[in-house]
Amino acid sequence: MDDGGTQEARGTHPKRSDPVPGPDAPAPQRHPGAAPRPAMPRQAPPMPPRPPAAPGAQAGQGAQAGSGAQAGPGAQGAYAPGAAVTGGVSGAAAAPGTGPRSAVAAWLDTPRPAAAPGIWRFGHRPPKGSEPAGGRLPAITAVGLLIPLVVALLVWSLWRQGAVPYESAPLKLFTPEDWWWGGTVSPKGWQGQEAGVVYDGVFFAVLVYAVGHLGSWPEVARHFVGRRPQPARALFAAVGALGALSLVFPEAFPLAGWAPVPVVDPLFSLVALISGGYDLFGSRLFTDALYTLITLLVLWPFARLGGWPAYGRELLARRRAAADPTAPPPADLPRSQWPELRHAGQYQAAELLTAEVAADRMNDVDCARVERAWAEARREAGLAAFTDTVLRQGAAAWTHPSGARDLPGRAAAHDLLTGQVRLGRWVPGERTPRAYHGAGAAVGAEQLATSLLLVGPSGSGKTRHVVEPLTEGLALRALTGRCAVVAVCAAGTPLGRDGAYDVVVRIGDPASAHDLDPYAESDDPDEAAALLAEALVGDVAAVGTQSAATALAQLLGPYRAVHGRFPSLPVLRELLEGDPGALAALRAGLAADDRHAVMRRELDARMRQSGGAADAGPALADRLALLDRPVFADFFGGGHGGAGTGTGSGAGAGARPFSLRAVAHHPLRVRIDLPERGHEEASRIITRLVLAQFHALVRDTRRPHFACLVLDDATGAVTPESVRRIGRLRSQNAGVVLALRSVADVPEALHGPLLGAVGCRMALSGVTTWDGSRFAHAWGTEWVETKEVAKHTVFADQPMTRAIHALRKLVTGRAVTTDAVTTKQVERERWSASQLAHEVPPGHAVLSLTGVSGEHAPPLLVDLRG
Repeated sequence: MDDGGTQEARGTHPKRSDPVPGPDAPAPQRHPGAAPRPAMPRQAPPMPPRPPAAPGAQAGQGAQAGSGAQAGPGAQGAYAPGAAVTGGVSGAAAAPGTGPRSAVAAWLDTPRPAAAPGIWRFGHRPPKGSEPAGGRLPAITAVGLLIPLVVALLVWSLWRQGAVPYESAPLKLFTPEDWWWGGTVSPKGWQGQEAGVVYDGVFFAVLVYAVGHLGSWPEVARHFVGRRPQPARALFAAVGALGALSLVFPEAFPLAGWAPVPVVDPLFSLVALISGGYDLFGSRLFTDALYTLITLLVLWPFARLGGWPAYGRELLARRRAAADPTAPPPADLPRSQWPELRHAGQYQAAELLTAEVAADRMNDVDCARVERAWAEARREAGLAAFTDTVLRQGAAAWTHPSGARDLPGRAAAHDLLTGQVRLGRWVPGERTPRAYHGAGAAVGAEQLATSLLLVGPSGSGKTRHVVEPLTEGLALRALTGRCAVVAVCAAGTPLGRDGAYDVVVRIGDPASAHDLDPYAESDDPDEAAALLAEALVGDVAAVGTQSAATALAQLLGPYRAVHGRFPSLPVLRELLEGDPGALAALRAGLAADDRHAVMRRELDARMRQSGGAADAGPALADRLALLDRPVFADFFGGGHGGAGTGTGSGAGAGARPFSLRAVAHHPLRVRIDLPERGHEEASRIITRLVLAQFHALVRDTRRPHFACLVLDDATGAVTPESVRRIGRLRSQNAGVVLALRSVADVPEALHGPLLGAVGCRMALSGVTTWDGSRFAHAWGTEWVETKEVAKHTVFADQPMTRAIHALRKLVTGRAVTTDAVTTKQVERERWSASQLAHEVPPGHAVLSLTGVSGEHAPPLLVDLRG
């Protein structure tokens, strides 16, 4: 637990001095009580170091980006409290409870009730009328509870006056005849008198039960009182209990001038009949015991309604906790006091973290990171190591390998405890369920794991309102160790500052600090060939991806056998073009070693196929020519004459090759900037390469963190193979975000499969009717209730009626008609193509969400500016 699985990458931040231990370096010292680390693949690549500053940036700006400083709670709003401190814990330490409450404590304690998918849970309050059927009071109950009460009062009045027929028949049936005068119900002695009192009490009890059952009084009380928080719930129940006691014991209340209800007298009369006299009432103790029993019976339903026993235990626990820190904590401690740690007996760690929160030495990233570590500690039985790490490092425990504890700046609202990113506000309307009216619209990791497709023309706000907030939220989750994010965008696209990423690869920029490994550090020629084939000709229907992969594997395998690495892209292009000198040199290298007999056969097969009608080599070479340009001379391994070795100098001075394989093992934040204008086709090839590598590298489900790929422009990146793999990502704890200007940017044969492979779909304002028809078909239809009103002219038979109708028509100018209303269920599209094209206002979008567990939100209109 001391390292959290990230110590391999320590020292990558410019401000840290401890280097990354290499493969032959001794393992770092770990604390004796630390839990054993989970097994890591032997070929897990180390996390690439970060550049000391953004290329071309001023010294002051670079230092600011490296320090990770950002605006405090005032700039971030209520969703990201606390000032980030990456170089260590700073700020004046204030004791808990002294001075104003810290912003991060208020953020932690804000309720996050369970809500429907897509609703922003932070501080969410369901609108009135949106409660589920089990928690909503039916309209008939609120009115019908008074009717049984009025009827009961009338019946009781008639009962007291003896006006109820056969009122005394049950009494004479169950009592001896010698208690009454013959033919009457007049008592002969005290037994008859007491029996009459008991009989009245039994009838009153039956009447009260009938009123409560028929009028749903218990349900009404639980609805209005039982759902209130403490102590309001207990106080409301106490007021009801006092009212009931005033009816039973009116003499105990000075202002009560009414007669008591038949509760005490019937019980005393029953005791007298059972005991055969009044002798027991001579004992003061017995009489007080009876009064106590009656009082407890009256208070018992109100105690259950108000939750008095549980609330009393909670108050006692708080008092004990204030007197003894080691006492069990109360049940509802606020989240800022870390109740889960206290319940597990980790009082020292809980007290230290509570003090850190109260002194504003923690931000939301720190709290989410510690909660993740706590969940892992409980799962792996490493509580001792968890407590030791917290006591030694405090708020800085389990810090991200980069050393950053926050982003340089934020542009959206995030809740790291629920993993949600707020995109806007759901618009109330006819299609919008009541629970979504006015609620915030948010997307979480549960939905991103099913992948998101958003379509909107240029200027509709795809990047500003959707892609940028999602990328920022994923980067924040990466700082907590829960996520790895790779963002691919055009140069200059505002997807965050350079300081918000661990690795920034600028393809075609000589000042780039990192290069992109086209083979993703693969040592398998077949895997590397499949990745390159998907990137180069995955969108070419005339060239099969399988035949292209075979042609590449027949060259990559022999070249690696001779040189110990894969060829650079220019060399690979020469081999694909069938250059005699290159092929002869490679053939000679294989002939020098008898161990390469299999590779010689592979190369011979490639040489025989070269130049044939079905040869995929020329198509591959033509596509590689787009990457074999002077602007890319120092990229894709060209700066050191090869690829896949992990050594040598890359693009520019001091550049290092970056492998996307590191994302599968570390919670990295990566941004890949595509070439600038004039290299559109090359950018699409690079995008397909990154997408293919991402799909291949996230197959290992042992990865503890979520991995997400964000494509700001997925034009030309969607291929039949990528669509098949997108549908499998949800079971691999990974997802992709695809942004398109139009569905037409995808081959027509893939329109339906793509919309079916992703779980979340968004159509922004300005889409065409052709694009809208694809979404309308994907979202399907629903049953709605419609009313048709038909007006029929009334023809009167009587002369007087006809005269009245004629006079009415003369005055109003309209014939007398009656309305015939027909209600029926019809099936209609949730959103038609015309509605998506013409009824979505600017700055709005229609969004549908689906989670990994199957929960979904229907396509609803969301205001992205709300």
